[in-house]
Amino acid sequence: MNKLKNVLLNKKRYAGLLHNPKVIIGGGILFVFVFLALFGQWIFPYSTSTDFSNRYAPASAEHWLGTDDMGRDVFRQLVNGCRTCVGIAVLTAAFTTFLGVFIGVLSAYCGGIADKAIQVVTNLFLNVPSFPILLLLSTLITIEDNFTFALVLSIFNWAGLSRSVRAQVISLKERDFIQICKVINMSRMHIIFRELMPNISSYILINFILQMKNAIFGCVGIMTLGLAGFDPSNWGAMLFRAKSAGLINPKVMNFLMKPLVTVCLFQTGATLLAHGLDEFFNPRLQRN
Repeated sequence: MNKLKNVLLNKKRYAGLLHNPKVIIGGGILFVFVFLALFGQWIFPYSTSTDFSNRYAPASAEHWLGTDDMGRDVFRQLVNGCRTCVGIAVLTAAFTTFLGVFIGVLSAYCGGIADKAIQVVTNLFLNVPSFPILLLLSTLITIEDNFTFALVLSIFNWAGLSRSVRAQVISLKERDFIQICKVINMSRMHIIFRELMPNISSYILINFILQMKNAIFGCVGIMTLGLAGFDPSNWGAMLFRAKSAGLINPKVMNFLMKPLVTVCLFQTGATLLAHGLDEFFNPRLQRN
């Protein structure tokens, strides 16, 4: 009876998410991007064939957002680019979240010398500027696949999350329910996965979404600078082509705005969803 009551209370509580406009709008935007990343290539097939007689054509019924410098459909390019950009964003967020949570929990739970050593490494990654290292890496390797792209981005993003998770776990370790678990000799795995992790799961989810937002920025930025293997439909590659064509031309500026607005829209959706979830799960924000 108590279990049924708890289930009903949780359902009623989580139904409140649907009344948060930030969650609705942000989640809706991200859903569209993820849907296009998964199915867009079949719904809106993209052709790489060029038509120089139709360069920088305005929006029309045939080309919803016009054409690029080679006469290719811009809307279909953006949809095709969703598969790469959103895929990199999800992979980067997954790698970053795993590293940040694993290292943060390990550091906080072990304590002592192990904690100090891990914090030295964490501070190193927090203080070393990533951009010069990426420039150096670009001279040594070329990023050709999404997995490597995501791995490179996550290496420079996990440290901040790790420190935050460590602080939360240290605070939870002093709570009565954790002390009781230790007194009755519950295993470390039980304490970590059954007691600690559920208490920081909402924080992890929010940071996963924010890491996706940061990953899109990093992915597009690296591609715009030409530090990765060229993918014509990548949003960063579209910005790179616009920059190379010369931004004085109004038609080029019009083309530039399409991927730029797409990136901003994705980041807006991720930010709104993360803030909406934070308002829902954070008791201090609920009181305010």
